[in-house]
Amino acid sequence: MTTSLVVQIIFVLTVLLIWGMLVYQFVLCVAGYLYSREAAVERQQIDSKRVELPGISILIPAHNEEMVIEHTVDSLFSLDYPKDKLDVLIVNDASTDRTKEILDELALKYKGLRALNIPAGEGGKGKAAALNRALSMAKYPLIAIYDADNQPEHRALRYLATQFVMNPELGAALGKFRCLNRKRNLLTRFINIEGLSFQWIVQAGRWKLLKIATLPGTNFIIRKDVIQKLGGWDTEALTEDAELSLRILEAGYRIKFVPYAVTWEQEPENLKTWFKQRTRWARGNFYLLRKFLKNPKKGKSGAMASEMIYFLMLYYVFVGAITISAALFVLCLFGLLYIPVPGPYLEVWLLAYLLFVTEIVLMLSREPGEDSGENILCTMATYFTYCQLWPIVVARAFYLEYIKKEERKWDKTKRFKQERAAGGPA
Repeated sequence: MTTSLVVQIIFVLTVLLIWGMLVYQFVLCVAGYLYSREAAVERQQIDSKRVELPGISILIPAHNEEMVIEHTVDSLFSLDYPKDKLDVLIVNDASTDRTKEILDELALKYKGLRALNIPAGEGGKGKAAALNRALSMAKYPLIAIYDADNQPEHRALRYLATQFVMNPELGAALGKFRCLNRKRNLLTRFINIEGLSFQWIVQAGRWKLLKIATLPGTNFIIRKDVIQKLGGWDTEALTEDAELSLRILEAGYRIKFVPYAVTWEQEPENLKTWFKQRTRWARGNFYLLRKFLKNPKKGKSGAMASEMIYFLMLYYVFVGAITISAALFVLCLFGLLYIPVPGPYLEVWLLAYLLFVTEIVLMLSREPGEDSGENILCTMATYFTYCQLWPIVVARAFYLEYIKKEERKWDKTKRFKQERAAGGPA
C-alpha cells in the first residue's frame, strides 16, 4: 500500500467521522429543542401545584473561597424552600485564606448553616475527598451539591427536589448552569455559548432520546442511599461528576436533566485558567474511559454503552479526526501534500460550518436575550478560534496522562472578584 493511498484513506475517514458526529449532534439538537418545549410545560405544571417537599442536605466543598463564598451562602438561604427542611453544610477544605472567618460570621447570620473545617494536614485532597468527608454528616435523604461560587435562582432547588416527588425511581436530577461573568470578555462569551450549546444539545437531547444525562459538578441532587450504595465519590477521578454519572447509570438508576432549575457560576476569565481547567477535564475523561473499559461487562447496559460511546467519540475519535483534518489542510495549503481524491470538499466544508452555526443559534434561541446579533457573530467566530483550542487541550492532557504519566491532582479553578447577582446575573 503506497503512502499516497494511506493518506487518501485517512482523509476520507476523517471526513466521514467528522460528518458522523455532526449528524449525531444535529439529531441531538432537534431532540433538545423538542425537550425544551416539553420542559417549559412541565415547569408551568410544577408552579401550579403544591407538593410536600422533602428535606435536603446541601453540601458545598470550599477551598480558599473568600472571594465568592458569602454570595453563595446568601443565595442558598434566599431559596424558595422551607428553611426547616434545609441543612447547609460547607466543607472548608484546609483553606488558608479568610474562608473560615467568613463562614464563622455567616453562621451567626444563618441558623441552618454548618461548617466542617478540615485541618491543613488532612485536607486539600480534592473535591471528591471533601464530599466524602461530609456525606456521613448529611441529615436528609436527598443530597444537593453546589460549587462555592454558585448563585442558584430562587426556585432552582424546589424544581430539582420536586422531581423526586414525581419520580421516586430517579437516582439523581441536575439543573442548568449559566455563566455569571459571560459579558466580561470575549473568552467568557465563548464559554457561555459553549455551555448553553452543550446543555441544550447534549444534555437535553440525550434525555429526550435516551433518558440519560451526565451530572455536572454543581446544581444537582442525588439520593443519599444511592451515593452510599455506590461507595461515595471516586477520589482518583479528576472529573468526579462524570465518573459518578457512569456508576449511577450502571446501577440502573436514571439521571434527569431539568433545564429550568438554574444556577449561575463563574467561568475562567483568562486562557491560563481555562487551559488548566479543561486539561483537568480531559485527563479526567481519559481516566474514566480507562477505568470503565477495563471491565467490558459494565458496558452492556444500554445507558452505559451510549455514555461510553459518546465520551469515546468526543475525546478520542472526533478530536483526533479534526486534528488530522486540520494538519492535512495546512500541508495541502503550503503545497507539501497533494490528496488526489475528487469531490466538492469546499462545499462540504461550508455545509458543515453552516450546520455547526445553525445548531448553536437554534439552541441560543431557547434562552431569552442569548440569540442576539453579538452572540451570533461570536458563534460564527467560535469555530475558527475557540474550537481550535480543544485539540491542543486534549493533546496536552494525553501527553500528561499517558506519556509523562504525571500524578493526577485536583487543581481548583481560580476565582475572580464578583458582585452578588441581583434580579438575574449579567
